Amino acid sequence: MSNLETALKQYFGYETFRPGQKEIITAILEDQEDVLAVMPTGGGKSLCYQLPALLKPGLAVVVSPLIALMQDQVESLENNGIPATFLNSSLTAEEARSRRIAILQGKIKLLYLAPEKLANAGAKKFLQSVQHKQGLSLFAIDEAHCISEWGHDFRPEYRQLQALRSQFPQVPMIALTATATERVRNDIVNQLKLKPPKIQITSFNRPNLYYEVQPKQRQHYNQLFKFISRQNGSGIIYCLSRRRVEEIAFRLKKDGIAALPYHAGMSDGNRSDYQNRFLRDDVQVMVATIAFGMGIDKPDIRFVVHYDLPRNLENYYQEAGRAGRDNEPAHCLLLFGRKDIHTIEYLIQQKEDEKSQRLARQQMRKMIDYAEGTDCRRTIQLSYFGEHFSGNCGNCDNCLNPKPIEDWTVEAQKFLSCIARCRERFGMTHIINILRGSKNKKIEQNGHHLLSTYGIGKDQSVDAWKNLARSLLHQGLMTETSDGYRVLRLNQRSWEILRQKRTVYVAVPQKSSQKQHRYQHLDIETQQLLVQLRKTRKQLADAQFTAPYMIFPDATLREMAKFKPKTLDQLEHFSGVTEHKLHQYGKAFISDIQAFLQEKKLPTPVPSNTKMKTLSLIQQGLSIEEIAKERGLRTTTIINHIAELIEMNQPIELEKFVPKDEQKIIWETINTVGDTSLKLIKETLEEDYPYQAIKLVRAWWRREQNQASSI
Repeated sequence: MSNLETALKQYFGYETFRPGQKEIITAILEDQEDVLAVMPTGGGKSLCYQLPALLKPGLAVVVSPLIALMQDQVESLENNGIPATFLNSSLTAEEARSRRIAILQGKIKLLYLAPEKLANAGAKKFLQSVQHKQGLSLFAIDEAHCISEWGHDFRPEYRQLQALRSQFPQVPMIALTATATERVRNDIVNQLKLKPPKIQITSFNRPNLYYEVQPKQRQHYNQLFKFISRQNGSGIIYCLSRRRVEEIAFRLKKDGIAALPYHAGMSDGNRSDYQNRFLRDDVQVMVATIAFGMGIDKPDIRFVVHYDLPRNLENYYQEAGRAGRDNEPAHCLLLFGRKDIHTIEYLIQQKEDEKSQRLARQQMRKMIDYAEGTDCRRTIQLSYFGEHFSGNCGNCDNCLNPKPIEDWTVEAQKFLSCIARCRERFGMTHIINILRGSKNKKIEQNGHHLLSTYGIGKDQSVDAWKNLARSLLHQGLMTETSDGYRVLRLNQRSWEILRQKRTVYVAVPQKSSQKQHRYQHLDIETQQLLVQLRKTRKQLADAQFTAPYMIFPDATLREMAKFKPKTLDQLEHFSGVTEHKLHQYGKAFISDIQAFLQEKKLPTPVPSNTKMKTLSLIQQGLSIEEIAKERGLRTTTIINHIAELIEMNQPIELEKFVPKDEQKIIWETINTVGDTSLKLIKETLEEDYPYQAIKLVRAWWRREQNQASSI
């Protein structure tokens, strides 16, 4: 294990980095580079500056836009035994003075400040004192998209941060955001005056999130209630209006679901109180406008529902992305009703600037395209951010309940040919009207009724042509302008289609029964133990006035419930367990597990520490060769570990290592010749199966025999 991985485990309890994290940390630590990091919500952005802050001398300054977000981050760090603090308007003068003294004495490693605070002359002078006495290790600008007027949440106070470069030219700077188009990324680099930075763009894909769009039914509250009644864990419901928020929260509470409202019309005290109650799992559901979210660092949100259509795809990605930040499965549901479009149109009309209205309408139409789209939801989302995704994600409604795929190459040629004949100056509706032979005045005024493509598409409905057009855009087979007019343009792929060098396949809508998304289920006894562990976590959290996930995340509790460690030495190797948390909370959870095993009189699975490490890497999806390389062991040793784990009834999917058809043949051979000799089994088999496969199937065979004999 390298020094970085050792530090990762020591401070944060994890043995491996998430994609992009190590590259960013190395750039800061070893190369002293500026960095622009674009990572999705839940991708682990905060660790990219927190770990370097702990390993570099001096104080790291983190710019964060919201008080709640600062407090949450600091509390989480302190729970890991890391010295961090914040300075903001929520503190008394004496509290602020005490924290400044601790910083100057070198007792603090991370300081969180609001952008407005940094503009204050006193704050600048204080940081200069820190630089002189202790040194500044780095500046981290969180939610960096706020600095760009092209971003979805522009905040003018962020523009003042560019002064940091001239004041502290030698201090490395890292800018972090979850969503940024190329235009926004360039603006961030220019505004912050980043020295040619390392730009790390991690995939926007969130594979653990299940995306679904349902048509909004007439009784849409009942539709929502049925959905929530089937969910476990915390959730957020987003609504467009404050009135709707209050109404839904009231009805849910009346129907027995612990829910609270949240919107900008409430007092600061109420919003803060309700937010804390949600974070600490005192209530299950927060019903909110878009005023709720940026300051929420709750990783175990299991579902997000958009009760109304979001204004644009970027907002939707951000809001839905607040689910499953712990990388556990989560459900993102959008209820789509055509009436929502009128509401958004009204909000757009309130904008004074005509250009802003035009751009907002284009963004709204992209959102409608997503809601009505038949392609893989991820393909549509990721293409918006300029990332190509091949589709068939296996974790959205369109992929789990696929529409028939048809060859629409001829229709695509008609559509693209019509765009070319209109000199790439018109939008989707106009092109469809031409193809369908419409008598529209605009068509005659432009002489488009004389085109050879006029009326050649009467055999397809308007909706069918729209579906084709959306699919061409989502697949990158044509483009459109981003100036708000949404004019269709041809690209290289378009010409390949017209020259019959590329085939076009389109998912065609049809009525079909909805398949339900299937999550990984735990066995009954594991679920029972998990319930008890969550109760203990809640009691510990309440005693410390903190959020339960800050004790241990859901994923760690799930591992405990599955593997049932009996000692602190075994628990130490679990993901998310730091040395600090092990000593502070470990005994309470080990006591729960021992009591449960005694009550159920279950055989206690006690794999050795080295086998537990192998099991953890298997659960992360690593191959035998990758595990051996990661652990510095021989592959034969890892195979022996897996065989022993299978015999101990640990949760290992044999199909990952031996195909099912091979399992059956080897199983039948063992039934015939017995399990004593691997060599005899291999020689009896008609085909040349590797010893690895034989050994693992034999372990499974022995386990089944042992269980049968104990009945």
